[in-house]
Amino acid sequence: MLSLLRHVFSSAPILNTSKCVAHHFRSSHCNVQLKGGNLLTLKNYTAEEIKYLLWVATDLKYRIKQKGEYVPLLQGKSLAMIFEKRSTRTRLSNETGFALLGGHPCFLTTQDIHLGVNESLKDTARVLSGMTDAVLARVYCQTDLDLLAKEAKIPIVNGLSDMYHPIQILADYLTLQEHYGHLNGLTISWIGDGNNVLNSIMMSAAKFGMNLRIATPKGYEPDSAVISAAKQFSKEFGTKLFMTNEPLEAATGANVLVTDTWVSMGQEEEKKKRLKDFNGYQITMQTGKVASPDWTFLHCLPRKPEEVDDAVFYSPKSLVFPEAENRKWTVMAVMVALLTDYIPQLPKPTF
Repeated sequence: MLSLLRHVFSSAPILNTSKCVAHHFRSSHCNVQLKGGNLLTLKNYTAEEIKYLLWVATDLKYRIKQKGEYVPLLQGKSLAMIFEKRSTRTRLSNETGFALLGGHPCFLTTQDIHLGVNESLKDTARVLSGMTDAVLARVYCQTDLDLLAKEAKIPIVNGLSDMYHPIQILADYLTLQEHYGHLNGLTISWIGDGNNVLNSIMMSAAKFGMNLRIATPKGYEPDSAVISAAKQFSKEFGTKLFMTNEPLEAATGANVLVTDTWVSMGQEEEKKKRLKDFNGYQITMQTGKVASPDWTFLHCLPRKPEEVDDAVFYSPKSLVFPEAENRKWTVMAVMVALLTDYIPQLPKPTF
């Protein structure tokens, strides 16, 4: 009998328990699969997909920054970084983050690559698909990104366009999650221009159960299609969306006060008019007096004093520098999610 049992167990297939556990973990806790996809806008990302990106960012930050681990998830991978617009945070976060994960980032300016000028976007997409594993493009026109994504065979990531800035918003949400311990139930107040950063907040905040209160000067409201989509998301997720032209009205009861530049790159000729139109939109401690007692401040940087005064910007209420650092961890999460099947080691946070 003993010899029979030995024969049975010796001939039985050996199970790879680590793979079984990993499969069970993904099936039980992570039904998200983003590998091979694009990140052009958060509009078409589900709540669970965005949460997964924040979960991965939290996990990577803990493993690499806190525990000092080497996590070469992108070893052997290369990233083409196309920059039609300069940026300190976008370039540094992507270059250092991709390299930290073992990959090789390639920085391309308008002196290296002219999208749709010397070579068609279609051809560029196909060339990059054969030489790199992903493209991050910081461009003037969202339509260029859409065409790149259509023609490329590799993931395309929006590093900023005229319509959206999704990687900035992921950093904002990670920062708020770290500070408050949750996102659900928070009220965000946007006071400023109806620009690409606001558009990205409007396409995603409701998915976390966050309310939005928006103040823009007349004539600077967000795109009508974005407003329409935001109203639908608000209805779907049971949140509140409020729009006004009065900054203090938008700030009332808010947990988070957010603004951005009033004059974006390419709008320099409008500066004098814009500064006049945005008079009264500077965020100060007076703005904070009508907000929730636990209010905090965010700004994607670089900041100008007319947008927010020093008293707020350098106060304990300001989260702008953790927010800037989190650009790195969140874009690392995006690249890992689009290029691998990574399963976070930390438990999934409660958002």
